[in-house]
Amino acid sequence: MRAPLRGAFAGLVAAATLASSSGATAAGVITFVNVVPGDAAGTTCPGDASGCFNFAGEPQIRADGDGGFFASSENGVGAGTDAWRSTDGGLHYTSLPSPNQLPLPSGVTVGAGGGDTDLAIAPVPGAGGRRNVYVASLSLANVTVSTSQDGGATWRLDPVAATIAGGDREWIAADGSSNVCISYHDVATFNIDVSCSADAGATFTQLGEAFDAGHLFLAQDNETGNLAIDASSHVIYQTFSGIANAGEVQCSQAGTCGNHVVYVATSTDGGRTFTDHVVLANPDATVSYGHQFANVSVDRAGNVYSVFSDDRHVFYSFSTDRGATWSPAVQVSQAPSDTAIFPWSVAGDAGKLDIVWYGTSFFDGVTRPDGYPGSANWFVFMAQSLDALGARSFTQVQASPAVHQGGVCESGVSCTGNRDLLDDFGVAASPTTGLASIAYTSDQFNSAEPNCTPAANDTSSCEHTAIATQTAGPGIFGAS
Repeated sequence: MRAPLRGAFAGLVAAATLASSSGATAAGVITFVNVVPGDAAGTTCPGDASGCFNFAGEPQIRADGDGGFFASSENGVGAGTDAWRSTDGGLHYTSLPSPNQLPLPSGVTVGAGGGDTDLAIAPVPGAGGRRNVYVASLSLANVTVSTSQDGGATWRLDPVAATIAGGDREWIAADGSSNVCISYHDVATFNIDVSCSADAGATFTQLGEAFDAGHLFLAQDNETGNLAIDASSHVIYQTFSGIANAGEVQCSQAGTCGNHVVYVATSTDGGRTFTDHVVLANPDATVSYGHQFANVSVDRAGNVYSVFSDDRHVFYSFSTDRGATWSPAVQVSQAPSDTAIFPWSVAGDAGKLDIVWYGTSFFDGVTRPDGYPGSANWFVFMAQSLDALGARSFTQVQASPAVHQGGVCESGVSCTGNRDLLDDFGVAASPTTGLASIAYTSDQFNSAEPNCTPAANDTSSCEHTAIATQTAGPGIFGAS
């Protein structure tokens, strides 16, 4: 059960002004179309009536500088990663060759990946005029990073990108034309390690840790979030949730206190060292954030946004001084999303922000999402703010049809309940139109998908990645 807001924390949180739960704004109505991309390379969807299916889940998505989108999604460790590209603002997606199901370099015997996936695009074009695309994944032994310098037509694989072997839940972010960093948990210490490459992911030689000297107690008691880099200042941001102090290690290990503090670690020296900053510390230690996961994004003016869920609501806070200090948290999610989990965000021009999550109208104040009844219908929601640094008003809209019914387990590989939605999904926005594209997981019936029958609806037999693309309404880049 999530503890109610009380005490000092109650004064730190307020509900954002909600423009409309239906997506209506003065500038128009926010609408979406939903696409299921194909599994076979070269398939374009919609369009190929028999080929618009896939078996992947837990996707990520990014926009390139020309307004196109790249998305990736996992098939599981050893089974490879799917990848897609859109060149028409997300209306159609073409399947690319798998980034990591490639012949391994000579002498390398570790698996080629297919576990947790993340994706990054270089903010600056390379010598050939194209931006590098990076896909990170997991093998049983290491983090793999695949690089494409030709828009996803071909890939180069580094199967041992993590400086410390045995990594888990990796994230990736790009800077300049050829700099790219990954972060990951190393299984030996549960540190959040950051490794960087200056040669477009061919080698990762530099290593740092996200915990500074005053926060080493977090090593065994944290939940990692994503990695982001400000393209202008080159500051690196790593977010995570964790305990408040060394005195809480015992209760954390016993399970009587949670990761009730949201942190953003900042690096100004290319990821060699980090300074940890508290975004929000809930005095109720039984509350836990990072469901799943704490998220950080940066707008074009260098403002930083922290987004997180307490297993009931999604909140955000912002920093205008590169993560040193943070605004009071604001509750973003509103009815009909009475439960909101798995948040992700993308920031655009100064003060413009899109936040997405999985939401359901079910909430009884007692049951955890893992135990939600079959009547709990989950959807993808998006909340958009064009004044996230000022009035902090949001327009909330349902972006997808139902993606799942019932319980949602949030314990990763230790789940005993339903894990069809896996652990995260993502959103990106086109810098040319400002409109969003959301890659998400669904276990709902898709007639094109082999072994997915109407009777198998809401089971892993129908699990797949779909993409919701905004077709109307304000965008977060340019005039709105």
